[in-house]
Amino acid sequence: MNHQDLDVWKRSIDIVTAVYKLTENFPESEKFGLTGQIRRCAVSIPSNIAEGCARFSDKETIQFISIAVGSVAELQTQLIISENLQYLDESNKIINELEIIKKMLIKLSKYLKSKEN
Repeated sequence: MNHQDLDVWKRSIDIVTAVYKLTENFPESEKFGLTGQIRRCAVSIPSNIAEGCARFSDKETIQFISIAVGSVAELQTQLIISENLQYLDESNKIINELEIIKKMLIKLSKYLKSKEN
């Protein structure tokens, strides 16, 4: 399975771009704090999808998809924190897109598990 062919990977790449733009105006004091954490977390999603697809078994792929799901939840949480700190006006659009990505990842995982049986 080629990760670049997956819609979920493509959408994850778009999230990374949006997150980098969104965090450009965060306070300088957050450069190594929340800004860095949010960006690393966003990058983690498509990176884990890609790494999982490069593995030799569906079981390994499922493990990396699971990590990507965790990164989605982590990023959603960090965006909510950023909004509460008034670093963001509204992060709902990205949070909603992350929810779609999470559902896509769960479906992919379920599909790969069904292939094992």
